[in-house]
Order: sequence, then structure tokens, then C-alpha cells
Amino acid sequence: MHSLKSTSLLRSRAVLGAVYMVLAGVAFAALNVVTQWVAMTLAFPAASTAFWQYGFALVLSLPLLYRLGVKAMRTRFPGRHLMRVLLAALGVQAWVTGLASVPIWQAIALVMTSPFFVIIGARLFLGETVGLHRWLATLTGFVGAMIILQPWADGFSPAALLPILSALLWGGSSLIMKNLTQYERPETVTVWLLVLLTPINAGLALGAGFAVPHGAALGLLLAAGLLTAIGQYLLTLAYNAADAAYVQPFDDLKLPLNVLAGWLVFGYAPSGTLWVGALLILGASLSLMLKEARSEQPAG
Repeated sequence: MHSLKSTSLLRSRAVLGAVYMVLAGVAFAALNVVTQWVAMTLAFPAASTAFWQYGFALVLSLPLLYRLGVKAMRTRFPGRHLMRVLLAALGVQAWVTGLASVPIWQAIALVMTSPFFVIIGARLFLGETVGLHRWLATLTGFVGAMIILQPWADGFSPAALLPILSALLWGGSSLIMKNLTQYERPETVTVWLLVLLTPINAGLALGAGFAVPHGAALGLLLAAGLLTAIGQYLLTLAYNAADAAYVQPFDDLKLPLNVLAGWLVFGYAPSGTLWVGALLILGASLSLMLKEARSEQPAG
């Protein structure tokens, strides 16, 4: 009986969506460390950082593109793909610019306003059911983020608001992606992102003063490209497996992941209340996953 329950849990789309989202969070935590090192430590221009990061992601994805062929680009919704990628590109620009001056843990705590945008948008635009347990899980995760951030104690500079702008832009991009995954394969959604981001970011980089990386910056941006390709594909799989309103709270796990990464690499050490907030986030995400998995079980 225990074995059957374990097998059923592993096959649950709710669990799969959660696992993919957590794995994407690990990839993006590593990416944020690399990005902050390039932008803050090496002082490489933010707009050019975004261009090279996604340009290398496209190059590293060429074997995948070759294997999938032109058929992966076939879509009935080119406008939706373009709008989704445009929002994502502007979100990346705001995020990288913010990381040039804001510690990882603070930026992540601020960007965790994103679930509100996604939850509300999923209800208004996608018609998804947002039950009480989903609202409570999202609110609990956000409370955990605020406990860690302590906005009542720390002054907000204009740069600290950039992660919130990123949250809004990425929330809109995520909603469009969720809509697309109802009709498109995950490979198609990922390929359109990689192909369109490069020319969009190129235009933004040229407008801000184009820079060419050398030495350490070149190596780190190559690593960022690889992590970007992996993270975006995992994110697409997560939204393909379960409702946007359900998987979004698992995105809250990026907070403890990024706090750990920032502490190990940069020595950023938030206050002890960090752990209270992290427990709230983990508890809310795990309880949501288990409830969703049980709701998928057939009655009787």
C-alpha cells in the first residue's frame, strides 16, 4: 500500500510541476550569483550582460534546435510569443540592473511579489480556479519574504524597486507562457524565447552602449548562458505540468536558495529572522503540494 501511494505521488502532475519549479530555482540561484558577479564585481554593463547571457544561451541551445528542426518554430500564435519574450526581456534588463547594486537576498525578497501578479492574472485572464488554500499559500510565502526583507527597517533606494518591476514584467510573461503551453509543446515555447530574446536584447544593449566581454567576464557569461537555457526549459515544464496559480508558490523556494548562494559566494548575511521566513515559505509550498496531489487522487 505504501509503495502504491509513493508511485501515485511520483506520477502526480502536481508533484512534477513542483519538482520542475524547484529545479528551475536551483538553476536560477546559480545564475543570479554569476550575474551579480559580472554586474557588481566586474562592473560589466547590465544591458550588455543580458544580451551576452541570452546570446550564449541561444548558441548553447543550437544542438537542441538542430535536433528539433524548423518544426519546433511552427506556431499559430507568433504574436503571443513575441509579447511574452518582450516582457521577459524587459524584466531581465530591470533585474540585471538591480543586481548591480542590490544584494541577492534583498532582490529576491522583493521579486517575490510576483505570485500576486500571477495569481490575480491567472484568475482574470486564464480563468483558472484560485482556491482558498492557494491564496493562503501564496500569502504565507509573501509574509515569509517580508519577514526576511524587513522593509520597515531598511530604506529603499530606487535600485531596490527594480526587482519589483521585474516581478510585474515576469508575471505577465509567465501568464502568457502558461496560456501557450495549452497549445504548444514545451520545446516550442523555449525555442521561441531563445530565438527572440537575442535580437531584442541586442537592440537594448546598443541603445545603452554595447560592450564586449573578455577574460573572467567572458567565462562567467558563458556559464550564465548555459544556466539560462536549463532554467528556462525547466520553468516551461513546470507550467506545462500544473496550473500557474499552483506552481507559482513553489517559486518562493528561490528565496532560501538565493540567500544560501549569496552567503556562500558574497558573504551576504541577513538577520536571524531569515530562517523564520524561510520556514514559512517551505511550509506553505509543501502543504500546497500535498493538498494538490491528494486532490488528484480518484475518490473511493
